[in-house]
Amino acid sequence: MITRFAPSPTGYLHLGHVVNAIYVWGMARAAGGRVLLRIEDHDRIRSRDVFEYAILEDLAWLGFVPDDGLYPVRRQSENDAAYVAALARLQSAHRVYICTCSRRGIGSERYPGTCRSRRLLPGDRPPAGAGIRVELDDAPEQFEDRALGPIVQTPAEQCGDLLLKDRDGNWTYQFAVTVDDMNDAVDLIVRGLDLLSSTGRQIKLARMLGRTSPPVFYHHPLIIKPDGEKLSKAGGDTGVRELRAAGEPPAAVVGRAARAVGLIDAAGLVDAAASSGLIRATGGGRH
Repeated sequence: MITRFAPSPTGYLHLGHVVNAIYVWGMARAAGGRVLLRIEDHDRIRSRDVFEYAILEDLAWLGFVPDDGLYPVRRQSENDAAYVAALARLQSAHRVYICTCSRRGIGSERYPGTCRSRRLLPGDRPPAGAGIRVELDDAPEQFEDRALGPIVQTPAEQCGDLLLKDRDGNWTYQFAVTVDDMNDAVDLIVRGLDLLSSTGRQIKLARMLGRTSPPVFYHHPLIIKPDGEKLSKAGGDTGVRELRAAGEPPAAVVGRAARAVGLIDAAGLVDAAASSGLIRATGGGRH
């Protein structure tokens, strides 16, 4: 079994990332699987080397050591050839087209197909300031989430045709992560509930790219602040580096994250290597 920990270097690690690491490493170790580290720096505008360095340093300090993807570091920014090849596969069997619509012009999450007539032919390049989309069919996607049970989503209704490359020339999250998970043979995806809505569209896109069997998904709970918002990098919430600077040891930081999502009942020290025991206790270690 292969799963992955895939932070974006657009900010420092916070307790929400530590929660994800507990579940990722915990489920992998409980099932005798492997953890792949992937730096998801597809957004070249916001990604920073200083954040990547800090992420790697904080992971090592916490005790979460990946099995692959660290020597050398695996980065999406160095995987352009794989995305170009995947785009060519999509073009050979599906409607891929140039899109000049802006997010403000669309006005909602769902894209209505405004530019569908502007088909992108093999070998074509979109003009500056244009993105690339692929048309999605109307069929629903059904999957079993290991934490939530059976889920049905209809990506065409949720988001419309998927954006593969944005107007700034960046491969999008939905496209890059689907290609990477397929090429890396990732068969268990462990992530927070905030990404649940992406699942159906990624399953559909992977099938369009030729993946015959989708990975298993597990969407774990998020740390919710008193105002009902989840922790975020943008909000500067409870950063690992700040906790380190305040003198908290690694096990206290991991324990703080575990308690925040109910994996333990009271404040305490939790070594990263003990995360598999926490996951087994929840029944999440079966794969």
